[in-house]
Amino acid sequence: MRIKELTAQWEKQAKAIMTENEYSFRIPIEDAAKIEALAEMYPKRNKNEILCELISSALQELETAMPYIAGTEVAAIDEQGDPLYQDVGPT
Repeated sequence: MRIKELTAQWEKQAKAIMTENEYSFRIPIEDAAKIEALAEMYPKRNKNEILCELISSALQELETAMPYIAGTEVAAIDEQGDPLYQDVGPT
């Protein structure tokens, strides 16, 4: 989900399945104020849910933004007989 789509999802009260792991981190005071403001704007969401969804969206956008870099070694042949090269980039 893109960052732009988050507010629409927050309005619909979407929920994600949560892991048992917990993460604790400190954020700049300006960012904390923005999280507080979002929690006030979307009272059906608590701060933890907002942070989780923002992180998830940011990770999805990061994954999409990573460039594809094909290697020189053929890893397989597709249905049309074209070579599929091994990935060498961060994807």
